[in-house]
Amino acid sequence: MIEGITEQQNLSRLRWQCRRGMLELDELLDGFLNKSYGNLSAQQKQIFEEVLKLSDQLLFDYLLDQSKPSDMDVADVIQQIRTSACLKS
Repeated sequence: MIEGITEQQNLSRLRWQCRRGMLELDELLDGFLNKSYGNLSAQQKQIFEEVLKLSDQLLFDYLLDQSKPSDMDVADVIQQIRTSACLKS
């Protein structure tokens, strides 16, 4: 989270970053933000913000299990997003 902003402001900022060029990504990311983001540790929340910086196509491939992130922390957050959306591994 960025210093000096409230949790609500941070969630609004993240919600805006969850808006992508693909409707499928919008739904997966926004659903995760609403349903499971609050259960993440501080480190996982930071990694989620890094995940949001990935290109749409790479993120799509990760979320649909077409490829795997080499970073295990990123892979964990991706799996949590998949689980939140009830996507099978």
